[in-house]
Amino acid sequence: MAAPAAGPANLLGNVNSQVGESRRNENLQFNQIDNNGQKEIQNRMGTAATAVTEFRPEQNYFGAEFGNKPTGQIHLTPAGKALSRPHFSLYETHGNSAFTARSFFQSGAVRASRSNQYGFQAEMGLWKNAFLSLSGSQDKNSGFVNGNVQVPLPSERSILAKNPAAAQIMQRFLNAYPAELPNRTDIDPRALNTNAKQTLGTNSTSEKLDQKLSARDRFVFQHTLLMQKVDAFQLIAGQNPDTTTKSHDARITWLRTVSPRMQLQASTGFDRNHTLLVSEPNAVGPTVSIGTAWTGLGPGSTIPIDRVQNRFRQAASAAITQGAHRMVAGGEFSRQQFNGRETSSNRGTLYFRNDFGNDAITNFRLGLPNRASIGFGELDRGFRYHREQFFAGDIWTVAKRLTVNIGVRYQPITAPSEVNNRTQVAFRCACGNVAPSFGLAYRLPGWGGTLRANYGITYGEIFNTTFQQLRWNPPNFLKAEVQAPDLLNPYASLDRGPNARAIVFALSPDIQAPYSHQYNFQWETTVHKNWKLQAAYSGSRTWKLFYMNHANRALPVGTLTTANITSRRPDARYFDIRLVQNASRAYFDSGRMTLLIPGWRGLSGDASYWFSKAIDTGGSYTNTAAGDDITQGYSQGEFLISQDLKGVSSFDQSHSMLVRLNYQVPGIGGQKWSRVTSKWQLSSVWLAKTGLPFTVFTGSDSPGFGNVDGVQGDRPNIVDPSILGGKVGNPDTSLAMLPRSAFSYIRVGESRGSLGVSTFRRGGIANMNATLTRGWAVRGDWSLAFRAEAINLMNTAQFAAPVTDLTSPAFGRITNTLNDGRIFRFSLRLSL
Repeated sequence: MAAPAAGPANLLGNVNSQVGESRRNENLQFNQIDNNGQKEIQNRMGTAATAVTEFRPEQNYFGAEFGNKPTGQIHLTPAGKALSRPHFSLYETHGNSAFTARSFFQSGAVRASRSNQYGFQAEMGLWKNAFLSLSGSQDKNSGFVNGNVQVPLPSERSILAKNPAAAQIMQRFLNAYPAELPNRTDIDPRALNTNAKQTLGTNSTSEKLDQKLSARDRFVFQHTLLMQKVDAFQLIAGQNPDTTTKSHDARITWLRTVSPRMQLQASTGFDRNHTLLVSEPNAVGPTVSIGTAWTGLGPGSTIPIDRVQNRFRQAASAAITQGAHRMVAGGEFSRQQFNGRETSSNRGTLYFRNDFGNDAITNFRLGLPNRASIGFGELDRGFRYHREQFFAGDIWTVAKRLTVNIGVRYQPITAPSEVNNRTQVAFRCACGNVAPSFGLAYRLPGWGGTLRANYGITYGEIFNTTFQQLRWNPPNFLKAEVQAPDLLNPYASLDRGPNARAIVFALSPDIQAPYSHQYNFQWETTVHKNWKLQAAYSGSRTWKLFYMNHANRALPVGTLTTANITSRRPDARYFDIRLVQNASRAYFDSGRMTLLIPGWRGLSGDASYWFSKAIDTGGSYTNTAAGDDITQGYSQGEFLISQDLKGVSSFDQSHSMLVRLNYQVPGIGGQKWSRVTSKWQLSSVWLAKTGLPFTVFTGSDSPGFGNVDGVQGDRPNIVDPSILGGKVGNPDTSLAMLPRSAFSYIRVGESRGSLGVSTFRRGGIANMNATLTRGWAVRGDWSLAFRAEAINLMNTAQFAAPVTDLTSPAFGRITNTLNDGRIFRFSLRLSL
């Protein structure tokens, strides 16, 4: 019942067409770091309800019910049987803009771009009982990226600031926008569809040596290197960071057969990942936000990032068969290093929002920011921590028809230390992470099929990106904010002394790893010859998920203005206190049916339908309480957080269907033409899903719009409840489905708006991919394979959510798609 995962996380350019994924719109940028790749896929494609067939104690299944691959130990798998001679293969995959269709919002012809993926694979024997496999590849992408941005109208391309120095600053910001005027005014008066160049290069190599020493002993060595460099496109100057990623993975495994009933494995490994994200040369300096009226000037406030992670791992396990029992036990120890420089508003951040009686655009033109933030101090940190896991399990064949499996995992998590004692991490140990599991399989008589039931507790992680935020605390760092600052010297009022007021980050001292109760029930039977029908229910209840609470908010006393937010905070030592807590819970239930057709008149494939419901109270299982996870989960107030944020999860999809078919084309036209028309294989994948939810926000915390507590995330009052739950999935009808008149701003004195979270849904997914393949015998064992692939064959748009900020002039308008237009790729593989 497992569903394939999406393409490798945090690498641009990957598409897993076998699960119905279309190529993503690259203009929807995300930073290639942490688990952002997983979250991007999840928020674009949703999840795949998955019932785990069996909880194996050596693997961690946290999040597996959503289709994620479980994590296991580092042991390498030995090669198969020895080869009689060396084998080699060479391949090339080419994509070109000449075979690319325009995306939905694209203006003008498709601009030139091309991609080339090429590489080799080799397998050979070296000396006695030694087997070597090699592979290498390069992926080169260059050309234009197309996308939509919100830019100033002709009437807005002048600065209104009276002070010449302020006007000069604002003119520099305004010059970052392209000279092109909006050209998709049918979408929005400020919508510009344009193009910019991007180059992307990915190199990878892998070497694996399998050495059999004796009938009992075997060693396996493997090293993998992966490098990617992205010179990012800039539709607006400084929009996206340039990225360099380097990854090494080296492992050694010793396998020993003690007896026919007992096998041992021991491994050691070293992983190293280096990620560098930097601003492009034309960036204006600070991050500048103009509400959502215009596209902001970037990159984000966390850039630059220079991070190096090292992980040293040792693992051992034993497998024993004794009568009706198959037992396994083992453990793993890892020591991890988390080094580098990570910023938080060090370049400065300026916010222009609806305030002071003006809209955000007017405040920008006048040079009147309503908030500024900045970070000063030492950024270098070297965190050290270790992780352990121990496990044991037994698969017991109770009777001919009944099998029972039991297991237990133990995963203590200890606090990291900083090598120079610049940062103290409050918690000591999450040492109660015991995770039992239980399952059974029963084969019913006759055509009844097989029943399976499983239950297990699984634990997540305390992310390194979560605790590394503590580096931004005094005394070695000062992060501060100024409300209603002076543009020319926005930080002049800040005290930078040892007792300076600061934004502080904190981990709750009783922080724990989140954990999940997972359970499922499955039935599988043969319905026609070798056709199989599967039905499954899977569910989970997850506790202690992360959430960052913004405490020390401004109190609603006296006259509420942006300028007096700081003076209204109850603790004068701080601005806001950003406290990471185990404050969220999540609930998931799903049902799935799958029909498997192994082969019928040249046709094979599978079809799955699943319905599901995912709910959380502010943070999901991927939430790190850091980066974008903070801004996407703001509560309207400091208290009653779960009540305020409870709703369907950001990746919730009610209905989904996936159909995959393969057809072996028979020979047509008699013997003469049969050699040409036969052996072609046609494959197709069709994916349909309901749209994901989204939330409407006021767009400003200022008086007359929000509750003026110093934190964004306020939601408006709902005036017309009849629109709740509506699908806003068509640019032609989005304004009617999400009318501004259905909402009202928070009135002075109100602490929060009445609108809930995730109360609307964007358009769904309907995508088809197809491939045509054929192989030819060239000479002897030589063969040639051809593959033509169409991604998004029907050129169907997957629309993004509309603009959700009520203060934005573009509110309710759909201005982007999540996917690209139809592309064709062609591949050749020569095997020798």
